[in-house]
Amino acid sequence: MNNHSDALAFYQLLEKIIRALTAQERTETVKAKGYLAEMCKMFRLSKGTTQFYEGINEEAAGQGETLIAYDDGSECKPVMSVRVVTKVRAVVICTVYMRDGVEPLSDDERDKIDLVMRTVLTAVSRNRMQLAIERLAFHDEAGYRNMRAYLRALAKMNEMRQLGSKAAMHFNLRHFSLVNQQIGKSAGDVALRSHYNGLSKMIGDGGTVCRLGGDNFVAICDKSQLEAVLDYLTETPVLYDLTSGRRILIAATAGVFSLPDGFVMRAPGQILDKIVAASYAARTGGKEQIVFYSDTLKQNKERSMRVQQRFPEAMRNEEFHVFYQPKIDIRTGRIIGAEALCRWFRNGEIVAPTDFISVLEETNDICKLDFYMLDHVCADIRRWLDEGREVVRVSVNLSRKHMMDIDLLKNIIDVIDKYEVPHEYVEFELTETTTDVEFRDLKRVVAGLQKAGIYTSVDDFGVGYSSLNLLCDIPWNVLKVDRSFLPVDTDDADSMRTIMFRHVVAMARSLGMECIAEGVETERQVRVLLENGCDLAQGFFFDNPLPVGEFETRLGKSDYPVLS
Repeated sequence: MNNHSDALAFYQLLEKIIRALTAQERTETVKAKGYLAEMCKMFRLSKGTTQFYEGINEEAAGQGETLIAYDDGSECKPVMSVRVVTKVRAVVICTVYMRDGVEPLSDDERDKIDLVMRTVLTAVSRNRMQLAIERLAFHDEAGYRNMRAYLRALAKMNEMRQLGSKAAMHFNLRHFSLVNQQIGKSAGDVALRSHYNGLSKMIGDGGTVCRLGGDNFVAICDKSQLEAVLDYLTETPVLYDLTSGRRILIAATAGVFSLPDGFVMRAPGQILDKIVAASYAARTGGKEQIVFYSDTLKQNKERSMRVQQRFPEAMRNEEFHVFYQPKIDIRTGRIIGAEALCRWFRNGEIVAPTDFISVLEETNDICKLDFYMLDHVCADIRRWLDEGREVVRVSVNLSRKHMMDIDLLKNIIDVIDKYEVPHEYVEFELTETTTDVEFRDLKRVVAGLQKAGIYTSVDDFGVGYSSLNLLCDIPWNVLKVDRSFLPVDTDDADSMRTIMFRHVVAMARSLGMECIAEGVETERQVRVLLENGCDLAQGFFFDNPLPVGEFETRLGKSDYPVLS
């Protein structure tokens, strides 16, 4: 390339290359490859490549990306190479090759090729860094699209006035920690990715699936896809072993908001608040896996906010009262214990426990209420002792929220000892856990209470997913059989519920545990307890939860019916 016309042709080609490499349109960037091939032919080159590495360590390990701009397929060797390290430490290398026997490059040709190579490096590094920034900004560390990606998708759909044809959802994979226990963490990660990929493929370009963290996700899809999406979330088999092709069933709880026609989003909270509220209802309601946002949910949320706002004042004014539900020895009719239950009286009316307990569970307010109850129970026991009454062991409920408190044992014992209550008069009822971390904390707490001479009982036994592990690994004093295990009047001796109840009672007795049935409501159920060796019961058949004065009048008496 020595004459003026050749130089002009080069600079015209260089201009085309620059325009194509810096264009946003895909058609122009595709043309760039053709222009680079022309440049290689112009200078007798056989091959041109670009390598991109996100860092120097990746370069050393050879873990980069190679782009081939031109290759005529002949045997060749490198003749020029340019390496650039960007400000963010990414590395870009451009290399050109020639065949043996071809006329060597002149100094002028080398200068021109060097100019093209540096132009290519600038464009490639810019484009690749844009992709890297996109990945970092809109994906989490595991490569899942994140909340920023979801908000961006909502904003784009809103600009295009498409939201009215969409349904948004927040979903949580049910008991996924147990899946990890069952198949292992690595296989669990594969299952999580398989579930995500399957749903993303189903939704396609008309929506998106994004991960909030752990096993919590948000998604948006066309309304026409909603039925298929919800079927997928309800339960679907996903691959977890790529070698053997083994699969596992994954189910989710989900909150859904079907956006009304013509919906225009003023703020993301108009969608997010609704799907989160519906998802919480699905996760905690215990009935439906899929919950659609409705006016009822809106009213429930407003009621929850009122409860949280009024709680501090209610605590100061002692609006919460302890009611005692007797625990009965059904062979003697005597009270052998009681469960302390909370009742809220406000402005002369009673607030149902279902209207405030679950609300307080959303925050650490439930922990404050638990200690309020413990303090009042200990005060009552101390008074009964001072008055010379017969005193029975009283159980107090302890929320899972306490499990994270490393000072829990000390704080409990401090309250009991403040009233000089013998530890054997206090029992704590704890429910089953669903995660490894909660299980370890529960084991630590129960062991500490027992060491201090305080009774512990596993509440609602049989409802959770790890009941037997709970009994094997934690030394409980008392097993409370959930009412769902208790036979009803229509069950005979061979019904499945009766058989299961019989074996649960036998297991508890064999393990040296007290066994008490809760939710006893009929004479027939009392007879089933007698027939199966369960001597302790609690329920409306004997008594409702009682105000402290009424409970005191029953202490020491055998007023309850004994079946002959």
